[in-house]
Amino acid sequence: MLNDTQCRTAKAKERAYKLSDDKGLYLEVKPNGVKSWRYRFKLEKDGVLKESIFAIGNYVSAPSAESEEDAQARRAGGLFTLAEARAERLKARGLVKQGINPAHQRKFEKIKRGQQSAITFESVATEWLAMKDWEVVTKKRRLDMLQRVVFPKLGALPVRQVTPAHILDVLQAAHKQNGPSVAAEARRTMSGVFELAISTLRADTDPVQPVRKALPPNKTQHKRPLSFEEIAQLFRDLEKHGGRYETRCAFKLMWWTLCRPNEAVEAKWCEFDLDKAEWRIPAERMKKRKEHVIPLPRQAVGMLRAQHSLTGHYAHVFPGRDDREKPMSMASFRQMLKNLGWAGKYSPHATRTTGSTRLNEMGFSSDWIERQLAHTEPNSVRRTYNHADYLKNREKMMQQWADVLDKNFSIDN
Repeated sequence: MLNDTQCRTAKAKERAYKLSDDKGLYLEVKPNGVKSWRYRFKLEKDGVLKESIFAIGNYVSAPSAESEEDAQARRAGGLFTLAEARAERLKARGLVKQGINPAHQRKFEKIKRGQQSAITFESVATEWLAMKDWEVVTKKRRLDMLQRVVFPKLGALPVRQVTPAHILDVLQAAHKQNGPSVAAEARRTMSGVFELAISTLRADTDPVQPVRKALPPNKTQHKRPLSFEEIAQLFRDLEKHGGRYETRCAFKLMWWTLCRPNEAVEAKWCEFDLDKAEWRIPAERMKKRKEHVIPLPRQAVGMLRAQHSLTGHYAHVFPGRDDREKPMSMASFRQMLKNLGWAGKYSPHATRTTGSTRLNEMGFSSDWIERQLAHTEPNSVRRTYNHADYLKNREKMMQQWADVLDKNFSIDN
């Protein structure tokens, strides 16, 4: 058997020669001075034993001090010490005993690594999102979060290479830059993506689990209804806000109609009949996939007529700042509230909770309120026989609601 001194001091000759070690392993010394490890083996093919050579890599003298990470990088570059060559020979012999050519296995593993590298976190996340039986608007919001918060850090990484440290970096950045709610949504989403990756054998573990409690729990009660005093303060602050006029108008439309935030920011001109004071949101934009008719109070009609002179030539009532062919982003509301100092105390989704609570206090029928909010009747029997839209009743109710806001909180146009 060879020792490292023999390998290190072997000199090049006119012709290549071999220094044998043990059990098929030898060191080939070439005329150019390169020393290469080779493993000679026999494998049966078509009933006949045939000799083959497996190239392990080139010889390198054992370093005096080296980290495991450096050693792995060296071996990946094809440089093996005597001890490492013997370990590779041992693995190759194990394959030969199974009737597997180690050279073929190496090619297979290289292809497999290439395929795994192509399976990025973003590709699995996109697949996971497509599988969800969610409304289009919900999927769009979740994709928006992924594109803003997660993909810039994890999207291009092979899904198997994502570690808890990567996840923690995403969560800490999201918590600091976007708030605890977004961080919590990112955590749930990433864990869901890894659940799919594991079930389809594209990942072995969920790296979210070890760090899932690294951040403080989100105690912000975003959907708590605001009191009348809080609403008044919110709109006093809104009037002082120097941000985009269109953002404030979309915000007011949401309050006047109690629609969902995304329904307001993504509103299209073709959905409105201002002469009839009606807003018909098509089924594909509604959570329950059913067209929703919203009566417009005169304050909303007035604002929309004024807005039409500014954006009537676009498809969307409130087009995006950078791309006028697309609607404004939901992030516009979040940024405005952050600038106003309301982030953490109120979210746009709390508008509907607030409206429902206050309208009930004002004595309006719960049926009218629930229909205005496009909620589904929970009683299946009642839902089957009660198809009333209460449109006339809702017209009066929402006009009174807008008048209360107008009178007490000065949000008129």
